[in-house]
Amino acid sequence: MSCVFERRKPQDPTEWTWSKKMLVSIPIFIILMGILTSVSHITTVEWKNEPTDRSVETLAASTAVTFRNTTGGTLPKRGDHDVQTRSEWIDLVRPSTGERQRAHVLIRSPKTTAAEHSLPAVVFMHGAGYGTADNSFGDVAEDLSSAGFVTATVDKPVWSTNDITRDYPASAHAYGQVVDYLRSLPSVNPDKVGIYATSESTWISPYLVRDDGNIAFQILLSPMVYSPRHALGFFVAQDFAIVGANPGYQSIVRRVFSADMARFGLGNLDFDPLVAQGYAIPTFVAYGSKDVMTAQVDGIGEIENMARRTDNWDVTVRNYPVANHVMRLGDEAEEGTPLVDRYEDDMVDWAVGRAHGLEETSPPIAGATIYQSIAVPTNLYAHGKLTIYGAVIHVTAAVMLVVAALLNIVALIRKIGHLIRRKGPLLGYVRGYQRVLIAISTTTMASLLLFMAGVGQTIWRMVGLIWGGAPEAPGMIYWSWYAIQGACAIVVWAWSRVFCEILHTMSIKGLLRTPEEWRADFKVRRLTGRPVLRIRDWHPGPVIASTRFGVVMFVVTTLTMFCILLVLAFWGLFIY
Repeated sequence: MSCVFERRKPQDPTEWTWSKKMLVSIPIFIILMGILTSVSHITTVEWKNEPTDRSVETLAASTAVTFRNTTGGTLPKRGDHDVQTRSEWIDLVRPSTGERQRAHVLIRSPKTTAAEHSLPAVVFMHGAGYGTADNSFGDVAEDLSSAGFVTATVDKPVWSTNDITRDYPASAHAYGQVVDYLRSLPSVNPDKVGIYATSESTWISPYLVRDDGNIAFQILLSPMVYSPRHALGFFVAQDFAIVGANPGYQSIVRRVFSADMARFGLGNLDFDPLVAQGYAIPTFVAYGSKDVMTAQVDGIGEIENMARRTDNWDVTVRNYPVANHVMRLGDEAEEGTPLVDRYEDDMVDWAVGRAHGLEETSPPIAGATIYQSIAVPTNLYAHGKLTIYGAVIHVTAAVMLVVAALLNIVALIRKIGHLIRRKGPLLGYVRGYQRVLIAISTTTMASLLLFMAGVGQTIWRMVGLIWGGAPEAPGMIYWSWYAIQGACAIVVWAWSRVFCEILHTMSIKGLLRTPEEWRADFKVRRLTGRPVLRIRDWHPGPVIASTRFGVVMFVVTTLTMFCILLVLAFWGLFIY
């Protein structure tokens, strides 16, 4: 199809003036901005950061752990014994499904002539990731074994789960199997088996301690304490603030951790690790001052409260300066990063004292001052309706992007064919709609890409911080938010001009007649003898494009771009 457009005369009464176009565009712009701003407000999640900047003063600067020695002999120290290692294999069972995982276990033990059933033992529990018996806990396991302990490191029990579908109760059962295996060894005192849990596994250890009922002691390295929703929400929000991310990016954390993942079969966000019986035994808690993942002030308070409820007063807390989340010095991403000074000696000395049932004489809380920037967001909960809306709008936008991309590919191929065969217009856009469509698409996609780049850069900075790196100048992760907002405002203005132009075109072609105007036209035609024009017979010509493919391209592309604006509004682009 082809179209011939006549140049309109300036005096054409149907042609809108510049001022009239502005008068029409401005209300449309305000309405669109109101819609998008309302979406951003509706998707806002309340977040309680107060109280902020709290600290706990320690009772001594020295982290050394000492006991009143009533054994009549010298207490074992780190390095007293040579260590021997052997391998075993255990089938770890997942009770909920019966699934089995063939797991490698490394047993380290001191070369000693100690009597049978006399040695204490420790089972190591993995943090996040996919640790194995061979690549995890080698140094600290060696430390404890050199002080007279039998230790067991095991492949992390994961079965067919992944990082977001971990079966924590089953993991507690699996580590319990390893505990039982150590108890079965002739050299191990079955009443003196303890556990060493770090990070993610501190969500598991309370269940193991409660269900077993005979764990002798526990060493908790950087315990997360709270549910994954609250613990992870805290550390991501804190880290976004530390790296200097714009408050707009920080608001994204609230929306992410208010997701109702249980609707999709992922219930781990609300897994409850606050089991008081899990702290009913002697507990050693170790934190690092450079740990940017754990809520240390709130965590210590919660641990002590749960311990007191079970009448346990044996809680020792140590905070090490310059240590990160895994008690290492410097960048954790580099191999061979050493453990912080004194941690290994302190941890071993505490375990030795507890294994011998001695009374601790050092302060219960010592080391560097314990600090916490914001409160744990314990008021955060799953928002079901918000989650459904977010999922629908994101899926819709993704599908529309795919459809729009396919249409553009088809248009490009057909355009090349038309040029070769010298056919008429492929899309046949009228009144500059092609330029408008290109402008809207380019600006909207630029906003989306800038948003994704800003979020990606913020996450990368956060990962570097977790690994022990120092914060950098915010740069892009601060100003890009305002750049995206400016781009979005331009897009919305372009949208208002599109609607204005559509109304203008419809007005020129007589499609915006009021009922009174239709009746007046009917009377004139009847009086002059001209045929009465019915609405079904009205053929005013193309409004947007002269081809169906052009109309489809325009509608699909504009709807796709509007879906992307709704996605950006969902993440708060129109209020922060």
